[in-house]
Amino acid sequence: MITTGVDLAAQPARTAVAVIDWRDGAAELLHLSLGNDDDTIVRLAVDSTHVGVDCAFGWPDDFVAYVAANARGEAPAPDLRGIEGRRRLAYRETDRATHRIAGRLPLSVSTDRLGLTAMRCADLLTAFADAGDDVDRSGATGRLVEVYPAASLRLWGVKVSGYKTDTAARLAATSNLLAAAPWLAVTPDQRALLDASDDAFDAVVAALIARAHALHATHPVPPAEQDRARREGWIALPSTSLAGLDPTRPVASLPE
Repeated sequence: MITTGVDLAAQPARTAVAVIDWRDGAAELLHLSLGNDDDTIVRLAVDSTHVGVDCAFGWPDDFVAYVAANARGEAPAPDLRGIEGRRRLAYRETDRATHRIAGRLPLSVSTDRLGLTAMRCADLLTAFADAGDDVDRSGATGRLVEVYPAASLRLWGVKVSGYKTDTAARLAATSNLLAAAPWLAVTPDQRALLDASDDAFDAVVAALIARAHALHATHPVPPAEQDRARREGWIALPSTSLAGLDPTRPVASLPE
C-alpha cells in the first residue's frame, strides 16, 4: 500500500505532498516536497492506493442555492435570514459532524479565505478525473478523500498547539508526531522540512489519514447524508488510534 497526502494551498509554492510506502511491516516516507502544481500532484499520487487532500471538496448546498437564487434576482428559499441561517450558509454538514466528533469546527469554505484554495481543489479533482480517477467527494468510492489534519491529530491525542505559527511549537509537534508513530521512517532532510514547514507536516498527516481510510478506519458518512456528501464533500476522520496504523502489527489486529 502507498498513500499520498496533499496539503493544498491556493498557489503551488505552499502546496505540500507526502508519499508513504506501507509494506514489509514498515512505513517509509518516500517523498516530501513543497512547490507542487496540479499535474505534479497527480503524477506523485499515481501509484497510491488512497490520496488524502487537506481542502474542502465542495460548498454547502444551502450556500450554492442561496447564491444561485440571488443571481436570478429571487428571494432564497428557504428563508435563511438571521444568524442561524447564516451558519447554514457558512458550514457544510461534514463541518458540523467534525465539530461533534472532534470538537473542532473547520474553516468555512464559503466565508473564509479557504474559498480560494477550494477553487483550486475543484480544478485538482478535475485533473484527477481527467487522469482516470473516480472522483467521489464523499470518499465512499475511488481513492480520493477529504481530510482535516488538525481534527485528526486531536483525535489521535498528538499535541501540536501553535505549530502553524511558532517555530518552537512546530519542532515540538514534529517530535510528538514521530514519537507517536515510531514505525514511520523519515530521512534527516525530511525531518528538517517537517520542522521548517507546517504545510509539509500537514501533508504527512494527510497521508496517515489516507492510510486509515484505506483500512476502513474512518468515521463513515451517515446514510442520510450520502447524497449531500457527494456534492459538499465529507471529511474522513480516523476512528482508530494512530497506533492502529502501525504496519508492524499483524494484519489481523488492524482495523477492519
